[in-house]
Amino acid sequence: MFAADLPLIQTKPDAPAVRDVLVVDDSRGQRMLVTSRLRSWGFSVHEAESGEAALTLCEERDIDLVLSDWMMPGMNGPDFCRALRDRRPDRYIYFILLTSKSDKAAVAEGLDVGADDFLAKPVDPGELRARITAGERILAMERTLRHNNGLLTETLIKLRDLYAALDRDLVDARNLQQSLLRKRHHRYDDGAISLMLRSSGHVGGDMVGFFDIAPGLCGLYSFDVSGHGVTSALLTARLSGLLSGTTPEHNIAIQSGPNGHVGCDPARVAATMNQRLMSEIQTDRYVTLGYAEIDRRSGRVRLVQAGHPHPLVQHPDGRVTRLGNGGLPVGLFDTAEYEGFETRLAPGDRLLMISDGVTECPDPKGVELGQEGLEAMLARLCDLRGNAFLEALMWELARWHGTDEFPDDVSCAMFEYCPGEPVTDDSPTPG
Repeated sequence: MFAADLPLIQTKPDAPAVRDVLVVDDSRGQRMLVTSRLRSWGFSVHEAESGEAALTLCEERDIDLVLSDWMMPGMNGPDFCRALRDRRPDRYIYFILLTSKSDKAAVAEGLDVGADDFLAKPVDPGELRARITAGERILAMERTLRHNNGLLTETLIKLRDLYAALDRDLVDARNLQQSLLRKRHHRYDDGAISLMLRSSGHVGGDMVGFFDIAPGLCGLYSFDVSGHGVTSALLTARLSGLLSGTTPEHNIAIQSGPNGHVGCDPARVAATMNQRLMSEIQTDRYVTLGYAEIDRRSGRVRLVQAGHPHPLVQHPDGRVTRLGNGGLPVGLFDTAEYEGFETRLAPGDRLLMISDGVTECPDPKGVELGQEGLEAMLARLCDLRGNAFLEALMWELARWHGTDEFPDDVSCAMFEYCPGEPVTDDSPTPG
């Protein structure tokens, strides 16, 4: 739906504000005097000799304006006005009381039951025309307002349906984005990879993943597209495609060697992604990247940090070592240069790349968790492994924040190095 599909607000209804006028008076002569004048002015005039008969007529016809005598046998003018307001809440009828009463108490009584105006008897034609003209202005404004309220209601219904459709589309988009993580936990003979991704909205800008390069060699990545929402999610899908294949033609981190596939230097991976983002993908978004090439046979890890939070190595005793020197995000400068670095994992170590949605997560007072808070949290969870570790990390973060509705996307890519030892996982593997 576009703006052209929405109804325009009208400022003036097409029909005249006053067309049908009802004169109520138990005196036939008084009715004739008033109705003859009204007909000469072009109004369609109806008559009733009592309040009861007038109520019946108002239910049968769309009366615009009522001229009612105050003093009538049975139901008097004020009682008729009150009953009319109760019976026709769907249509506003301008009500003028004809009366010889002029004291303040009588005027207050008439206003209290819903009368709009008063006209003294005997009726002066000039004053009658002026009071009807005033009623026309009021009714014109009321009907224009009612008309516009109807259009607004119609528009709100269409917008509600539109948002419902968008919400369904976003739910589908979230499922598709989550499907990019084809496997959240993967066991090797010498270690295991576990992935966690939580978007703050329907879709987000974080992505984590892994791929095999060659026997005993795999790549692990974590990146965060600036911003939130659909645009960031689309760019996330595009960039994950650069690291999802298992051949050099489909993965910028793999190249052909004399004896088969080998891994590209991680600094070159960041530079290639930067070049693709600057030249092929036209966007004002930038990306922070953490990428690691892991040799599971030796524990050697080659890494690059491009504006992403520091990769962490947690040792079996709970201590945490920070890696990297920061680096520039991807997609900011054509001339950006990236430096790779290395580390070596010992048996029992685990490598973590965690998004800034964790370290920048605030507590109820607005205080961010920070790097020290994260490392203390990791130390408390050091005995857990695999998915159980990541789930416990989310529980700890939710307890810190006060709710599991985080203000930013949260993600983690983790490799646990356990050569010669099967890696256990205390929780079921998500599908």
